[in-house]
Amino acid sequence: MTHKLRPQAMDALEARVRADLAAIEVPLREWVPARRDADGNILHDVVIVGAGLSGLSIAFGLKRQGVSRVKIIDAAPRGREGPWVTSARMRTLRSPKWLSGPDLGVPSLTYRAWHEAMFGEQDWATLDLIDRVIWMDYLNWFRDIVGIDVENDTRLNHIGPSQDHLDLVVETNGVERRLACRKLVLATGIDGAGGLSVPAIIADNLPKQHYTHSGEVLDLAQLAGREIGVIGAAASSFDWAVAALEAGAKRVTMLARTSEIPKTEILDWSNFPGFLNHFADLDDLQRYRFTRRMFAFRAPPTMEMYGRATSFAGFEMISGAPMNAVGMDGDKVSIDTPKGRFLFDHLLLGTGYAVDLTRRSELTSFIDDVALWADRFCPPVGEADPDLLAYPYLGPAFEFTEKRPGSAPFLSDIHVFNNGAVPSLGPVCNGITGLKSGVPKLVAGITRGLFIADVELHYRALDSYNKVHFEPLAAPGH
Repeated sequence: MTHKLRPQAMDALEARVRADLAAIEVPLREWVPARRDADGNILHDVVIVGAGLSGLSIAFGLKRQGVSRVKIIDAAPRGREGPWVTSARMRTLRSPKWLSGPDLGVPSLTYRAWHEAMFGEQDWATLDLIDRVIWMDYLNWFRDIVGIDVENDTRLNHIGPSQDHLDLVVETNGVERRLACRKLVLATGIDGAGGLSVPAIIADNLPKQHYTHSGEVLDLAQLAGREIGVIGAAASSFDWAVAALEAGAKRVTMLARTSEIPKTEILDWSNFPGFLNHFADLDDLQRYRFTRRMFAFRAPPTMEMYGRATSFAGFEMISGAPMNAVGMDGDKVSIDTPKGRFLFDHLLLGTGYAVDLTRRSELTSFIDDVALWADRFCPPVGEADPDLLAYPYLGPAFEFTEKRPGSAPFLSDIHVFNNGAVPSLGPVCNGITGLKSGVPKLVAGITRGLFIADVELHYRALDSYNKVHFEPLAAPGH
C-alpha cells in the first residue's frame, strides 16, 4: 500500500468532523469549578499519563463531557507513543479492521473514514488488516483533529497526596517539576502495572546483553548472520522470529513449552456488549474465574506472520521444549530442554508482561496502602493463582482501593486504565476491542467524582441563580 496524500478528500473529511462534533455539542460548556493549590495555581482537573490509544480516547471522552482542564503527558517523543512504531514488530494490527477505536461512536472520526479519505473506498474494501505504521498515522491525525494537546518527552516520577488534590513530580528532558491535579489516570499500557516478564531461569543465569524482550527496542541489524533463539510460540514470538529472519539471521529456532501453537483469539469471543459492559457487575468469584480462564488463552500469531516465518529455510519450531537449564557456554547461550541442548548467539523473548505494582517507581510512596485481589478475595481450594491475586483490586471507576479503610482516601482519585484493571473491570482497557465500553465507564466515574466533590458549590450556584429568561412586555394601556 502506498501512503499517498489526498488533500481534497482529507479537507472534506475534516470539515465533516467539525460539523459532526458541533452537532453533538462537542465541546460541552465547562462545568467543573476551578480549584487552586496552596500557591494559588489552578489545579488540573485530570492528568492523563500516556498518550497512546487509551490516553487519547479518554481525553476525547472527557472533552465530550465538558471537562477541559485536562493535561496529557507521555514519556515518548511525538509520533512514538505506544508500541506501534517502536516495539511492535507485526506488519498489521491483529484486530479486525471494522472495530471502533478512539472515535467513541463519531463516524467521521473512525479509522475507516480516515482510511477511505487517504487511500480511497476501494482500498478499504480490499483491506484485510490495518498496517500498524499507518494506524499510528491515524492516531496522530485523530489527536490533532479533535484538539488534544500532549506534552511529550515527559515522564511521571512520583505521586503523592496534598490536601484535597494529588501532587505529581514529572520530568521533561532531565528537569523535574511539580504538577497538581484532582484526578489522575494511568493509561500506561500493557506494562503499566508492572513490567516485562522475564523468566527467572533466564534473568538469573544470563547477562542482559544476551537476551531482549519483545517489549524492548532492538537494532535488528545486529542479528544478521547469527544463531537466534526465540522463547515462546504465541503472537509476539512469531513477530520476533520474522523480524530476525528478515534482518538476516542465519537461523532462528523457536522453543515452545507446549505441544501446540495457540489457535484461539480470546478477544474475539469477548467482543459483545453484555460481557464488556457488565463484567464489572459480576461478583468477585465470577470475575476471578472469568479472568483466570481468559488468561489461560495465549494470543495466536496472525496467519501472515506464521506464513512468513515458516517460509524461511532457516526457521524451526521445537514444541514440547521447556527450559530445564540455561547458562553461558563460552560466548553462546546454552539451553537444555527435553528435546535436546541448543546454543544461540542471542535470545529473543516472547514471554509477556507481569503485573507487580512494586515495580512501578511512581507508586512507591503508597504501595503498601493499595488493595490487591489477594487482600479482598480468597479463591476456592485448587483455584489459587498467585499471579492473578497480585493484581490491584479496583473500584467501579477503575480507582485504587485502600487495603485498610481510611488509611489513604486519596487513592480513589488515581484511576488505573492499563492491564492491571482486567480482573476488576474486564478486558476493556488493554486494546481496541474494549475501548467502546471501558472509556465511557471511566469518564463517567471521573465526572461523577468531580461533581460530587463540588456538590455544595453547585447547590449554591443553583440557589443564587437568577438569570432572566422571560420578561413580558407591558400590557397595552398600562
